[in-house]
Amino acid sequence: MATHLRTASSASDPLDDVSLPGWLYHDPEFFAAEQAAFLRAAPQVVCHESEIAAPGEWRSLEYLGESVIVMRGDDGAVRAFHNVCRHRGSRLVDGNGGCAKVLTCPYHAWSYARDGRLVGVPHRHEYPGLETEQLGLVPVALENWHGFLFVTLEPPSASLGTGRAPSVAEMMAPYADEVALYRFEELRVVGRVTLRPRPLNWKTIADNYSDHLHIPVGHPGLSRLFERNYRIEAQEHVDRMEGDLVEKPSANAAERAYQHFLPAVEHLPATHQRKWLYYKLFPNVAFDIYPDQVDFMQFIPVSATETVIREISYALPDDRREMKAARHLNWMINRRVNAEDTELITRVQLGMQSASYAAGPLGTSEVCLRSFARKLRAMIPEARLASPPPPGWSRRANG
Repeated sequence: MATHLRTASSASDPLDDVSLPGWLYHDPEFFAAEQAAFLRAAPQVVCHESEIAAPGEWRSLEYLGESVIVMRGDDGAVRAFHNVCRHRGSRLVDGNGGCAKVLTCPYHAWSYARDGRLVGVPHRHEYPGLETEQLGLVPVALENWHGFLFVTLEPPSASLGTGRAPSVAEMMAPYADEVALYRFEELRVVGRVTLRPRPLNWKTIADNYSDHLHIPVGHPGLSRLFERNYRIEAQEHVDRMEGDLVEKPSANAAERAYQHFLPAVEHLPATHQRKWLYYKLFPNVAFDIYPDQVDFMQFIPVSATETVIREISYALPDDRREMKAARHLNWMINRRVNAEDTELITRVQLGMQSASYAAGPLGTSEVCLRSFARKLRAMIPEARLASPPPPGWSRRANG
């Protein structure tokens, strides 16, 4: 049976038993308020440091209209920069990644060293008094959490009283010991980044990720693998979900083969040998952790009704045939799960956009959705309203 852990609350709120109103899932002004309140301040994963092991290797991320590069310098340090030339604002690089001795702007050929310094200016004599040391690439805050590189565009809005945004390490502190079991630092990339555009609000996807009640209804495969053995809990900044594979062979061929081939992993304790584990970091980054591999997933907001799901897989080096088979079967099983989720949340998004929808009740076991709604209402008080305020409210709220 699904179990849950109730989150702590210092005071009772009459809205704790009610979900967020539908207008939050399609209103452009609320999306603008989210960006100002927390989305731009939220740490976003770019890649694993092993993907940029050599000097000059870089990876990029597109997020809320900004393009960010993380790059390995000649000194071995990893730095993050805005992908913007300091001359006329041109994007410097295209694509998800590459390797470069210098970053040369394709517009006027200004060039930047691997540490972001401006090192080349054609027609230098035309810029008397140019202080090149002041025109390096604009840095972006970077955090290395167990080998995963996170960037943060800006601190949260002081006008909204949100204070300092927590680091990834601080968010994940309650689960530090569990994460350490999986040797994240030693992971290596499997495959490539996949981008899946969806006509959905990012919260529709994020809610579904932490929703346990739809598992027995919408995911027959997961129900066969876990039966009713699926558990959720909510910390202040992280939702945790888990399911333990049952020993009963599945009626589905791919699931049955996965159960059979998944080998023992020597560094994991018995409690985690057959566990599928999920973490969702507020607001929009998630890690799917299996005995055989680790996936990250981001719900990258584009507009009030558009989101790009960004994901890639990582694994520890393991040449065993059983492990290779398990990883392939894992991919097959979860492609089906993703397709099921896409159908389900598309229905939800359409319903949220209906004028007939009013916020529904939240069950006592829906602790992750309760936690998410509570946090959103604290950060943006207008989220407490059943309908949107008069036009222009977000500009006034954001100063």
